[in-house]
Amino acid sequence: MADRGAPGAGRRPGGRSARSVRALAAAGALLLAAACGTAGGPTAASETEACPEPPEPAAPPRRVVTMDGGSAAILHALGVGDRVVGTAAPDFFDAFDGRERAELDRIPVIDEGRGNREAVVAAEPDLVMGVHMFQFGAFDGTPTVHELSGAGIGVLVSCSPPGPVSDLREAEAFIEDAAEVFGVPERGAELVERIERDAGRVPGGRPVRVLALSAPPGPGQPIGTMGGTSLANGIIARAGGENIAGGAGGDLARISAEQVAAADPEALVVLTGFSPMPEEELVAAVRASPLLSRGTAVRDGRIAVLPQSVALSPSVLNGRAVADLADVLHAPAR
Repeated sequence: MADRGAPGAGRRPGGRSARSVRALAAAGALLLAAACGTAGGPTAASETEACPEPPEPAAPPRRVVTMDGGSAAILHALGVGDRVVGTAAPDFFDAFDGRERAELDRIPVIDEGRGNREAVVAAEPDLVMGVHMFQFGAFDGTPTVHELSGAGIGVLVSCSPPGPVSDLREAEAFIEDAAEVFGVPERGAELVERIERDAGRVPGGRPVRVLALSAPPGPGQPIGTMGGTSLANGIIARAGGENIAGGAGGDLARISAEQVAAADPEALVVLTGFSPMPEEELVAAVRASPLLSRGTAVRDGRIAVLPQSVALSPSVLNGRAVADLADVLHAPAR
């Protein structure tokens, strides 16, 4: 596959073979547990396993297990959804609606949570696909890449980049990799073009300062947010924003209340899917937070709500997330 340049032009820069997964911090463990609706502690497996190269099967896979509904939705959009014999984490389907949601709901669910090893193997897949290496062995009960490979099962996973993310290229490269594996590269290119159309043009002018968070800040506590290598950072940048935690060298970041106050974010991105609070209550709690209630973002009414399954993971809806956020970032102050 060619080196990646502009969107839609091949593989991600630098390749995967030299890129190993960063150590799992406790925040990362909580992130995946919340994303998959489960609890449980991480193991050492995913801390040391390298992110694998995309498989090169002799023939397109015929039986696929996806570790999350987002991967299943990508295959559905590529026209190979009938190869999915089971998925874990179907809550990723919640971001879809209408006919597309109805079609995704017909995919068999092998695990409502994170992807139990026994359930995955029992489905007899020739490929297992997921949006993050955390899904492969980071938690007790999930299969590692080594285990799956040893059983003759291919693995296709989206890997975290080595540096800051400023666009959708990582997500688009994952889609193109999937299209290549299934022998439909032209459909991958079409899907990437669709995502770019959904995202629209990159807004001009000064970037809007943005804070992304999934819960209201607690008094006297650091704020958990998204760092510079997260896909959320790319979505924010592509929408014409600047993540105030973008200088942090990881997917996840913790910043102090003093840092937030000094940055005075002009817009907030509330990530749903982590908190047990209903969306309206969550947004109201964030808005009422003593740290944020008198800030520019709340005063001007610039609060965007994005599902974590779309803001943090490769998705066919990434482009729409960019457009929805851009509408909020560049709307007149209320």
